Amino acid sequence: MAVFEDITAAHLREQLASTRKPLNPLDVVTPRGAYSWPEGMLDKVAATLKPAGVLIPVRSHTSGLSVLLTQRSAELKHHAGQVSFPGGRMEQSDTDIEATALRETREEIGIAEEQVSIIGYLETMPTVTGYAVTPVVGLVDGAVELTLDTTEVEYSFEVPLDFLMNADNQRMVERHWQGLSFSMVEFHYEGQRIWGVTAQMILRFVNIIKNN
Repeated sequence: MAVFEDITAAHLREQLASTRKPLNPLDVVTPRGAYSWPEGMLDKVAATLKPAGVLIPVRSHTSGLSVLLTQRSAELKHHAGQVSFPGGRMEQSDTDIEATALRETREEIGIAEEQVSIIGYLETMPTVTGYAVTPVVGLVDGAVELTLDTTEVEYSFEVPLDFLMNADNQRMVERHWQGLSFSMVEFHYEGQRIWGVTAQMILRFVNIIKNN
């Protein structure tokens, strides 16, 4: 097991090498800890879903690796004002869910498809807003400049990978949904709150890296 600060792009490639792009983007896997969710929420995520893809952009800097996230516009119909990875719903023109994630990343933050090196995939996750979301992991050079579509993204920020991998930075919080309460993990970094399905994706990602 690598020390957090010593994790390199090569280590990420090795740990994610066995992951595969889903053949069916609607074949979801219920997140860990879902047993503690309210029954109505589990019923909600089991309902008819639409396929979506997001990119987990891992940026390489001289100081180390970091994960890029975005703050979504408050004007959007779904997940308005939330921290998320670039991505969105699959379109008919997309050849597969990887193409969806890359297209949405280009449209939202200006990182072109050829500037991303895909190194792996996470299990497809259901959301209460009716999507089956497949996270695609890609390496992006830290020198690549961003061009934000401000109708969708208010701003972007990066979190050091070693911060996300440190279990001491996982906050267990009480959440409420339609009058019911349950517990979920959040990350708080320099005033940014990372929660919900985005936090669940990060948990899966770091667990793969840790080989858990």
